[in-house]
Parts: sequence; C-alpha cells; structure tokens
Amino acid sequence: MRRSSPAAEPIRLQKYISRSGLASRRQAEGLMREGRISVNGETVREMGARVLPGTDTVAVDGRVVVPARRRWIVFHKPAGVLCTRADPHGGETVYDLLPDWAGGLRYVGRLDRETSGLLMMTNDGDLAAALAHPRGRVEREYLARVAGRITARGLRMLKRGVELEDGFARPRRARRVQLGPDAWGVTLVLTEGRKREVRRLLESVGHPVLALERTRFGPFRLGRLKPGDWRPASVPELEKARSMIRPAKQVHKRSA
Repeated sequence: MRRSSPAAEPIRLQKYISRSGLASRRQAEGLMREGRISVNGETVREMGARVLPGTDTVAVDGRVVVPARRRWIVFHKPAGVLCTRADPHGGETVYDLLPDWAGGLRYVGRLDRETSGLLMMTNDGDLAAALAHPRGRVEREYLARVAGRITARGLRMLKRGVELEDGFARPRRARRVQLGPDAWGVTLVLTEGRKREVRRLLESVGHPVLALERTRFGPFRLGRLKPGDWRPASVPELEKARSMIRPAKQVHKRSA
C-alpha cells in the first residue's frame, strides 16, 4: 500500500518569506509592519501569523512569493563589475555574468566596483544576514597589492589599529607578502565589513591600494576559481558557516 506524504506544517510568515529568498526574517518583519505582505489577499501585520506552505497564497507588494530550494554559490567577481541589480549608467553587474536562475540570489557582503574576489550569492536570507552582520564577527580575508614596499613600521601601525573617520579600526591579522621583484602586498583579516575599510586602512599608513581581492569569507574560500566563474558552496562549508553563527546568536540572546 502506498503511503501518502506527510501533511505540511504551518510555519511563521517571516520564515516563509525568508525561504523565498526575498528577505531575511528580520527584514520580513519590517515589511509586515509596513503592511506590504498579504496572505490570501488579506494584509497581515501580526508577527505570530502562520501560513501553510502549498495552501496559503503569500504576496509581497502584490507579487506572489513561494519558498525556493536553498542555493549557495561562490562567485569570483572580477574588478570593474558592480554588486547591484542594474546600473542606470549601463555598467556590467554580477547578475550579467551569472546564469538566469541566479537572478533570485542575493550577494552577501558586497564588494565595491574595483575590488575583485569572493562573493557569496544565496537565497537563504537568514543565514546570509547572520554572516554579514557585524555582531557575528565573521572573518573576511583580503589580499591587497599596495604602492611602495610596506615597512615593518607600517605593519606595526596596522596591527595596533588606526583611527578612521568612522571610528577605530584594527585588522584581526596582517601580514606583508612579496608578489614580485618590485611588487608588495598585504593580507588582512577583518571582521566588520565596513565600507572600503581595507583601502582606508592601508592609505592611512602610507600605502594606497593598487589592486584588492577578497580571498575568503568565513569558511568559504576563493581558491583557484577564475574571475567570472562560480561554483556551488560545499556541504562542509555550509555546515561550518551555520556552526559559526550559532554562538553569536546565543550571546545576543543572553545579552538582550
């Protein structure tokens, strides 16, 4: 006798929105407060509201959304490419270089136009938000080619930290590397993801960045991935990412 599949369980509306890849649960709560989410045609603002996947119709701004299969990819963003949906000036974006199905993915921890390297893309809103949030202190590793030969004094200044216009900044680790006969670089590990932080740090110690690449984001590594190429994130990488954010969530709950 053929068994019927188990009935779907009701889930919180915020979780349903997160599974669609449209927003994290926290962002979904904001959309609910703004009256932008409806269930079966009725606007829902109650944070405890639940929906039945496959039965209830959920819409955001009138557009029906459904949970999608979770995807995580590691993408090597080339320099000169924008982290945005569309550029009104006609510039190339990360979505121009990815398959059509990747249009439903969001980037995690954007890179500026001239920075290349590892960019995570996903429709897993909750994990993406947790990894990108400063509270999680997830490591980002960069390789910067700099002007001039960085001195031991410059390296000490970096390790002690620098007062920038938006506050004190100090890398978790800093190491100088020789990239060629007359080319020098620095590897920096940061945890905050502040705007253009690596460039500002190195300029403050007298070594402006000539080229910058992100080589690691938490457990995800760029490896030998060529510019413009992508690969699925591995199961061990994702398991490690989830294990990294759990302690941060627990600390936040205890301090709340």
